Amino acid sequence: MYTIQTFNKISKAGLDRFGENYTVTDAAENPDAILVRSAALHDMPFGDNLKAIARAGAGVNNIPVDRCSEAGICVFNTPGANANAVKELVLTGLLLSSRKIPAAIQWSASLAGQDGIGKLVEKGKSQFSGPEIQGKTLGIIGLGAIGALVANMAVSLGMKVVGTDPFLSVGAALRLDPAVIVVETQDQVFAKADYLTIHVPYNAETKGMINAETLNKMKDGVRVLNYARGELVNDDDILAAIESGKVSYYCTDFPNDKTCHAEGVIATPHLGASTPESEDNCASMAADELRAYLERGEIRNSVNLPNAKLDAVYTKVCVIHRNIPTMISSMTSVIGNAGANIENMVNASKKDYAYTILDVDGVTEDMTAALHAIDGVLNVRVIGA
Repeated sequence: MYTIQTFNKISKAGLDRFGENYTVTDAAENPDAILVRSAALHDMPFGDNLKAIARAGAGVNNIPVDRCSEAGICVFNTPGANANAVKELVLTGLLLSSRKIPAAIQWSASLAGQDGIGKLVEKGKSQFSGPEIQGKTLGIIGLGAIGALVANMAVSLGMKVVGTDPFLSVGAALRLDPAVIVVETQDQVFAKADYLTIHVPYNAETKGMINAETLNKMKDGVRVLNYARGELVNDDDILAAIESGKVSYYCTDFPNDKTCHAEGVIATPHLGASTPESEDNCASMAADELRAYLERGEIRNSVNLPNAKLDAVYTKVCVIHRNIPTMISSMTSVIGNAGANIENMVNASKKDYAYTILDVDGVTEDMTAALHAIDGVLNVRVIGA
């Protein structure tokens, strides 16, 4: 029996993935796993029974990943589950910023009660004219699950597309429309873009990546779209660029005190994944990841541990450990000294941490305790075959 603690409202489509062997509640004490959307867990104490945390979404800034890694807790996210929802919001931003639609709606509403609205409309509409997106160049920073969908959508709408991604996988590249031009550097994208959209994770390297320096590398009148993370854009610099005319419009899904009511900013309240389809997809994917890990020791889509899977004949011994020399030999020595036999094993690493699954014939409590005692081992779990 496993206990899952939930935070926020989790889609029923995801909760229904847990079967009779699960208790799912928001009031769990020392759960086996946590399923969360946006709730901040940084100050939350974790019980010694916690094995995994799954975020129903892509970003994990609300989870203390480093602390989890040191405690041997696997952290999952759901890349691509909300990609179509974000893609459609990017399309909305392209159109809203091109045709000055929010300002036009507000102006139209201000005409209420006046005589001759039809004539006023015809006289005033020119102030809201804007370019068509067909034939324009969309620059994309990040060609992952969302960026690739955005790229293909833009091509289908008659736009030229140029993008870059230093981590572009072969599979992701094959999913791109052949018309998408992939370049090596961000500067090449900045120079070409009439519209710029960013789809990268937020970290120390990407914080404030859109700033005065990078904006100066772009065309005059560029339109910037940020549906990834608010911290990717320097607010002061983008507002200064709008005031100078360097930037025509800035679309952001992350309004704050500086941007929520600023001229030239179209701010939406974090609507990127706010569709019922996206919430269902994210919750279902997160639930499946937790089940695979808890029941079979399988890892897929973890942000702190490598993907790993092993079909066992006997008993699975799953070990989370530091990615340092002699770990494999230390584990196999312990198992051999216990008189047990390793039928098969899988080992994979991700930066400073590694995960090893062993199919062992003859697991004992003493052997498991000895594995726990190895310097560098963070967690050991035994799963029946």
